[in-house]
Amino acid sequence: MSDGDFFEFSIAHDRRYSLEHLWIQVLDEKKEEDMTVKIGLSEFIRADYGDIIRVVLAKPEDDSEFKTDSDEEEAVPDDDADATPITSGDELGTDDLMITVRTANERLLINAPFPCKIIELNGDVEDSPDLVNDDAYGDGWCLIVKPHEFDNDMYLNLNEYIEYLNEL
Repeated sequence: MSDGDFFEFSIAHDRRYSLEHLWIQVLDEKKEEDMTVKIGLSEFIRADYGDIIRVVLAKPEDDSEFKTDSDEEEAVPDDDADATPITSGDELGTDDLMITVRTANERLLINAPFPCKIIELNGDVEDSPDLVNDDAYGDGWCLIVKPHEFDNDMYLNLNEYIEYLNEL
């Protein structure tokens, strides 16, 4: 986004945020051993990178459709070439590829912020990525996971996230 462009976006007050612009919502924190967490994409991604045109909640076996011209110039080996799609019940470690996002201007590979077990994938965002553009904090959620090592305080609250965005 150029310096003169402005895009209004919202930030949900009842979530925590990662530095990679994921929102994290604890669904049932009273049951710590069975805690589940809903994860989605902050509206900032759309504001900064353009409309989201594709979301894949998996490690794509063939990510060629996500390639951009700059990717082809870099010719970096694809670490995920042998990856398989994630499904409900799969385990993800920290830094395992969790969400691939294609925006109007960029391809983003977003890794798991903490080790977790996939409970549910929102396939609707894969079929209709406009859900993330139009309702990022509602129907545009991406995954529900059961975290193995999770500390809510490690993620930014509303005010901390706003402060972080102002520094970008």
